[in-house]
Amino acid sequence: MTRSAPTVDPTRFRSVLGHFCTGVAVVTAHDGDAPVGFACQSFAALSLEPPLVLFCPAKSSRTWPVIERVGTFAVNVLSGDQRDVSATFGARGADKFAAVDWSPAPSGAPVLTGSLTWIDCAIEAVHEAGDHYVVVGRVTELGAVSDGRPLLFYRGRYTVTEPEAVEEMFTWPRPDDWF
Repeated sequence: MTRSAPTVDPTRFRSVLGHFCTGVAVVTAHDGDAPVGFACQSFAALSLEPPLVLFCPAKSSRTWPVIERVGTFAVNVLSGDQRDVSATFGARGADKFAAVDWSPAPSGAPVLTGSLTWIDCAIEAVHEAGDHYVVVGRVTELGAVSDGRPLLFYRGRYTVTEPEAVEEMFTWPRPDDWF
């Protein structure tokens, strides 16, 4: 039995979902000629065994076809000091890499200087999902981590976390509760 989905106003959908705070990342690749990348809020850890992550590029993305062709990518987790980097990689047009320093990950994908950390991946699977794709990546290498604060996106604006008020970090009762 199939039910017809109710009509959801896209503006209201965006407003309501904007109340879910997300981190900001830049997904990058290098095709041997030039680096490519785009700002991405829809990034998440997917599996510990095997180590998988996912991100969701728009079907209209001009960067995604290059990443798909290359077959590998890096996810750069942006720090609170990188709002300008997010804005650069979120815009269409100009050479986005002219404004940032970077070095290659083992896959050759750009690792952006100043990122909190990076994750190097190989494309495992791609699924169509509405006006986006869901890209599953197998993690092949992990970068060092920084103590900086992450860049967040909440209610249509950039924000950062507040400095920790307590010394002790919350821990989950069991290791498998998170994933």
